[in-house]
Formats: sequence, C-alpha cells, structure tokens
Amino acid sequence: MYTLSNRLKIFSVALIILGALGWGYSYMSSHKTLDEVKTMLAEEEASHGGGHDVASTTGHAAVDAHTDAAEDHGDAHAEHVMHQIHNRPYSALYVAAFFFFMIALGVLAFYGIQYASQAGWSPVLFRVMEGITYYVLPGGLIVLAIAMWAGDHIFIWMDPEVVAHDKLIQGKVGWLNKSGFLIRGLIFLGGWSAYRYFSRKFSLAQDNADINDNSNFKKNFRISAGFLVFYIYTESMMSWDWIMSVDPHWFSTLFGWYVFASMFVSGITVIALITIYLKSKGLLEFVNDSHMHDLAKFMFAISIFWTYLWFSQFMLIWYANIPEEVTYFVTRIQDYKLPFFGMLALNFIFPFLVLMNSDYKRIPWFIVMAGIAILVGHYVDIYNMIMPATVGDRWGFGMAEFGAIFFFLGLFMLVVFYALSKQPLLAKGNPFIKESEHFHY
Repeated sequence: MYTLSNRLKIFSVALIILGALGWGYSYMSSHKTLDEVKTMLAEEEASHGGGHDVASTTGHAAVDAHTDAAEDHGDAHAEHVMHQIHNRPYSALYVAAFFFFMIALGVLAFYGIQYASQAGWSPVLFRVMEGITYYVLPGGLIVLAIAMWAGDHIFIWMDPEVVAHDKLIQGKVGWLNKSGFLIRGLIFLGGWSAYRYFSRKFSLAQDNADINDNSNFKKNFRISAGFLVFYIYTESMMSWDWIMSVDPHWFSTLFGWYVFASMFVSGITVIALITIYLKSKGLLEFVNDSHMHDLAKFMFAISIFWTYLWFSQFMLIWYANIPEEVTYFVTRIQDYKLPFFGMLALNFIFPFLVLMNSDYKRIPWFIVMAGIAILVGHYVDIYNMIMPATVGDRWGFGMAEFGAIFFFLGLFMLVVFYALSKQPLLAKGNPFIKESEHFHY
C-alpha cells in the first residue's frame, strides 16, 4: 500500500507557495496605468525605428488634423494594450487550471472505457486511475471559479458594454450568459463527479465481496456505459463554454473532439508517468512491461488521432478561407508562430519518432521522455486556445505562466497522491484481475 511521504508533501506545498507568490507578483505588476502603457509603447516604437515626420505634411490644418487623429488612435490602442496586459495573469491562471483539470477528466473517460469494454489488460492500473480522477471535482470547481471571478478578463461576452455594441454576441446571449454558464458547469461537474464516486465505491465493494459475487462489477459496467454517453455530450458543451467562447465570434464543429483528444492523451500519459514513479518505489509489482507497452501504445495512437483532428480543423478552415473562420488561425500564425508550430512538433513529431518502435514502448525512460514532451505540448495547445483572444500579441512565458503551472502542479500532486494512499493499489476483487496480472503482449 502506498504511503504519502513527507518529502512529497513538502515538495508539493513548496510548489504551491512558490507558484502563488510568482503569480501574485505578476498580478500586481500587471496593473499598469494608461500613461505607463503609452510610455511603454513609445519606447517600443522608438526601439523598432517607428514613427514618421509629420512636418512634411502640407498646410498647418492638415498637420493639426493628422496629429489629433493620431492621438485619438494612440489613446485607443494604448487602452486596448493596457487591457491585454491586465488580462494576462488571469489567462495564465486559467490555462494552468484547465490543463491539470483536463488531465483528470481524460483519465476518467479512459477509466470508464475500460469498464464499459470489460478490458482484461488494465484492472491492475485501476487504482492509479481512481487516484488521478480524485482531482476532477476540486480541479473543475477551481476552473469554474476562476472563470466567474475573471469575468470579462477572459470572456468578453461577460462584459455588458461589449455585448451592447456587438450584434453577433447579442444573437448568442441565450447560451452565453453568466447564469447559464454557471449552471451548465455545475451540471457537468456533478455528473462526472457522481460517476467517479459511485464507480470507486463499487470498485472497493467488489474487493470485499465473495469470490463468486460480481454484482458490484456489473453495476460498474452499467454506470460506465451510461457515463460515457453523458460524457460525450457534456465534454463537447464544456469545450464550447470553457474554451471556445473565449472568442465568441469564432466556432468549429470539430472543437469538442479536438479538446477531447488533447485531454485523453494527456490523461493516459499521466497514468504512465505515475505508474513508472510508483514502480520505481517498489510498488505495483504486478504491473509488467506489457502494461507499459499498452499505455505507450495509447500515447502514440492518440497523438496521431490528435494530429488528424488538428489537421482536419486547420486545413478545412484554411482552405475555405472564409474571413470569420480563418482569422482564428491567421492570428496564431502571425503572433504565435513559435508556440503554434512548436506545439505540433511536441504533440506529433516527437512522440511519433520516439514511440513508433515497439521495443521503445517498454523502456521507462523513453516513455518518460515522450510523456514530458506530450504534456508540455498539450499545455501549449491550451495556451494557444486561450491567449490570442485575451492578450493578443502581449503573450510570453514569465512569472504569470510559470507561477500558475507550479501552483496547480503542486495541488495536483498533493490531491492525487493523497488519494492513492487511501486504498491498496490492487483492485483484487475485479473478475479480470488474474488476466490482467498475467497480461502479456
């Protein structure tokens, strides 16, 4: 049975404190005044050799008119940049919060699929999956709380003044309103958490049941099948609400599947990394290299699936070249070239090359190396979804981003490893446990 060590507790709490301090500093330093932003823009323009000589304009009236127009435009631009700078700490916090939440939700979907399909290879990993999914409820509530607290710093449709002057958003207020957003979010989290609670309950009850009593396993099978139907609808709606509505002028009919692929491969990757960590501590002796091979195979396969969805969404929109659709990718290619294309390398090229060989899927350090690349790549994927709509070209990776990552990494580790320490790491009552223990690929 796993015991949460003091060293891991201290490390997790240290990450939380360090992250909170870093993010807090970025939040305080982001509250620049309009005059400070004007000065910053003037320095940027000077450093880039910007500006032009208005003295050559013919006629004093023309010079005055040009100067007045330039000042008005300059004030509007400076105010816009000021809002983007203010938005960055909120957005960085939201990106990190959603990233760690989606890992737990991806694992919950994978766990449900294993039960519904009555897979024989995976029951030895069920306790690891149950530990990770413990983060679904607190992580989801935190994401929802940040969204409501940040408001129009992330979601412009939460600003009544913006809505009053935007006919397109006005046509969506039946869906995009704070009350509906909050109610739907609570329904999503309530359904996912209820499945997690009852599935875990039946799984533990099965361990203590008579050897010929599989009633709890059958209950788990039935609720897992029902959960997957609920999940496939609510995950798509959650993707629309929590991510796509950041830019309410744009939509993609493939977006729910795209986000699902990202959370699914991230969740499977974390299952593999935590399993390797526990095995290094002398635990999970019943997990063999064939189990690791299958996890790595899923990491490889879902990375290919994610790439297929990325290409399908990108290529169809880019080729059609409809202005209100293609602007989503134009913004990212122009202002986010490095994270946009770097994400593709991390999420596809690297795992494709590292995990394509079957033998490499059995080598822990190969899996860890590919797993780290996949997780970094999918964090950048979420970053690319949120930041262009909230901070524009004022993006970067600094105290706000790293502070938020450290905070939620520490919280995620603390919650997950606490959950792992509550029960034995083997689901001994599962009717497929012997098949799983002797699994060989």
